[in-house]
Amino acid sequence: MKPTNFAKYLTEFLSVFLPAQRNVSKNTIHSYRDAFKLLIKYCQEIKSIPVERLTLNDFSNELLIGFLEWLETDRKCSISTRNQRLAAIHSFFRYVQVEEPAGLYHFQKIMAIPAKKVKKATVEHLSPDAIKLLLEQPDRNCPKGRRDLTLLSVLYDTGARVQELIDINVGDVILDTPAIIILTGKGNKKRRVPLMKNTVSILNSYILENKLDKPWKNEYPLFTNNQNNKLTKEGIAYIISKYVILARKISTLVPPKVKPHMLRHSKAMHLLQAGVNLIYIRDFLGHVDLKTTEIYARTDTETKRNAIENAYSDLIDGNLPDWSKDQALLSWLSELK
Repeated sequence: MKPTNFAKYLTEFLSVFLPAQRNVSKNTIHSYRDAFKLLIKYCQEIKSIPVERLTLNDFSNELLIGFLEWLETDRKCSISTRNQRLAAIHSFFRYVQVEEPAGLYHFQKIMAIPAKKVKKATVEHLSPDAIKLLLEQPDRNCPKGRRDLTLLSVLYDTGARVQELIDINVGDVILDTPAIIILTGKGNKKRRVPLMKNTVSILNSYILENKLDKPWKNEYPLFTNNQNNKLTKEGIAYIISKYVILARKISTLVPPKVKPHMLRHSKAMHLLQAGVNLIYIRDFLGHVDLKTTEIYARTDTETKRNAIENAYSDLIDGNLPDWSKDQALLSWLSELK
């Protein structure tokens, strides 16, 4: 059977266009791949269209909107996940319209399908005291505890995404002054993140203890599991949850559930509260758009309150007169109708 135009363009999109021309990360490609796996599943199981017969013309607005509703209702996906799947579809048809200009009108109708509005979530983060308590939990008297302390310290101090932490190689750690770590973010973009002196000390001890200071080990993962393989996202989440349980036995400063990304949020909030400019925080976190970083400013009500108090502290006298003793005012109020 002759391949369909959908099969041809989807293969080129995932295997050539995204990695070679757009230079997107493997995680993004996998996310887009998963979106189309679900779309094909929907076409087969719900619309009874065999995958080998799927063509670009089959993807009408009605079919795609039905797919998005199916994600929410049948698969119980969140609105954010629904929007991520739609973003993958938009990206694909934006690519296809260049390759197949005859279908421009059809493709642009698909790209006009709007994302669903989602409630703005609050930025979950930990206080400095909670971070300190969490970092006190690993047992420094055993190798695994020292590894976990190093991992948690690097995760917080660099504000790294969990995948960025997983992808750190030994050669990405530069402890000479000024000490930095090179992180590989979304789209394989690299950024150099400064390290604080305590983290440098912990990292230096960890590298020496694990004999990672040899030049030929530069491509080794910085953090590994018991099988000497890269840690996984699930593995890092497990490590954090283990110390959350220990910390909560001491204090409720640490919330019951701490996701790895909360350490990144915490670092951003602490930088903001310390007076660091949003533009620097944007570059530190590897955000492309300042609007993404502004979510921390909107969340940080304590900084706003302090700024307002500092700006107006001397303008309004707190020793206001007791209006209840003003008989003229009371008489005027009683006459109001």
